[in-house]
Amino acid sequence: MVRILLALSSALAGAPSIGTTASPAVQLSFLNAPSGDEPLTDVPRLAVGVVGGPLRSAVVDTGSTGVLLSASAIPDLDRLPMLGPGVLTYSSSGRIMRGRWVMAALVVQGRSGGIVTRSMPILAVDDIACTPTARRCTPKAHPAHVAMFGIGFGRRHDGQPEATPDRNPLLTIAEPAGLPHGYTITRRGIRLGDDDKGFVLVKLGRSADGEDWVAPPACIAVDERPPLCGTVLVDTGITGMFLTLPPDRLRGGDGRTLPTGSHIRIDLTPTGGGPAMRFTVRAKDRNDPAAPSTITLSGIGRRPPFVNTGVHFLNRYDYRYDADAGTVGYRLVQH
Repeated sequence: MVRILLALSSALAGAPSIGTTASPAVQLSFLNAPSGDEPLTDVPRLAVGVVGGPLRSAVVDTGSTGVLLSASAIPDLDRLPMLGPGVLTYSSSGRIMRGRWVMAALVVQGRSGGIVTRSMPILAVDDIACTPTARRCTPKAHPAHVAMFGIGFGRRHDGQPEATPDRNPLLTIAEPAGLPHGYTITRRGIRLGDDDKGFVLVKLGRSADGEDWVAPPACIAVDERPPLCGTVLVDTGITGMFLTLPPDRLRGGDGRTLPTGSHIRIDLTPTGGGPAMRFTVRAKDRNDPAAPSTITLSGIGRRPPFVNTGVHFLNRYDYRYDADAGTVGYRLVQH
């Protein structure tokens, strides 16, 4: 293991030093982190690449699990251990990423801070296809721009059958050594390690196969209608919101989105046992940095209640995931 870490450190020559000793925490500042009290306006990014290869600006995505890179961005691809073909579908856009799972260690750098992972599965993307109902998708062979840094959990049911915890790069860190499997995401970056101060924690259920945690609970209401309870996804990979409720809870609008000014209330701690945490926004409220850029109604009448908050949620709350304890946490942003 010592030889492996030394080899990885050597491969980082010329990159900002990240040290080789155990640390209680590491801060990965987003490449596009806002300054001061400014809000986050776009999806966050970190520099990601295979050890020895180029670093790409990658979208930090809690709505998926797994690192995806264009095959052309991975040096000596054919010499890497191959796990077989792979497919990952992004339901928000309708993009279908097709390629090969290979084993390689990753370098991850922020504006400040960095890590190196153990050798882990990475999807080398050979082509992009589109679902029949794709919202934002253009088919392309041999794409050169793919760089996704998926750090979510409980996503296997949503077009990601291979989204297992071993493909989450923040759970496979080799250097610095000794970091626990927990991280806090704020509008400025990711803090790796212990950071539970001020969070209201929600216990997660275990997936049926016991391999992962399931999505956290939430109760959702629009305007003054009674809430319905389902699940919530804090998704840093999109700026909009996706909402699923029965038709009788969504009066008005055109069936695809909500009228301007509609009030959305999301109770993030519906199970009790701690202080109530509530996320409220109004549709198309340009004066609220926590409001999503768009609100899309999806799966109405076909799926259980669900809300994908989008990344602007981070302008109101910090978000924490602890893979060992099986909890998520919410903390009001301190300006």
